[in-house]
Amino acid sequence: MSQRTRDRTGIRPATQDDIAELVRLRALLFENLGGDYFDPPSQDASWQDTLAVVLKDRLATEDVRILAVDGGRGSLAACAIGSVEQRLPGPHLRNGRVGLVIGVVTDPAHRRRGHSRSLMAGLLDWFREREVARVDLYASHEGEPLYRDLGFVNHPDPALYWRP
Repeated sequence: MSQRTRDRTGIRPATQDDIAELVRLRALLFENLGGDYFDPPSQDASWQDTLAVVLKDRLATEDVRILAVDGGRGSLAACAIGSVEQRLPGPHLRNGRVGLVIGVVTDPAHRRRGHSRSLMAGLLDWFREREVARVDLYASHEGEPLYRDLGFVNHPDPALYWRP
């Protein structure tokens, strides 16, 4: 991440002290996505406890980057999470390294201040440093214009999933 970006926006790497706020923001992300897939009616909050454990573990790894913007009074205004996965190389994936934007979320009280764009710029710089061949993300309708403006295009593969 360039020094200019850091100075202009207050973006910084998240720390262990941010875990409760990261969990809060991630919960906001799912509320805004809506629908039974992202926010099933039968869910309980136990996923948030599991998320806190995973975040604590992943903050210490080289293959995950969590960026934060302070919101004042111990809260976060926004955060973004990215990871790098090593897959098998192929003609379409020269080194097999794929970046994934796991989530970008801004607290409603801090929206329309450029936090998401700055966080994404920071993540994209980090992905470039790790020489990923591609970066994938799933965009909300609200976030899609930003991602397209940053150069993201439709993925050629159909998105399918399976739950055991």
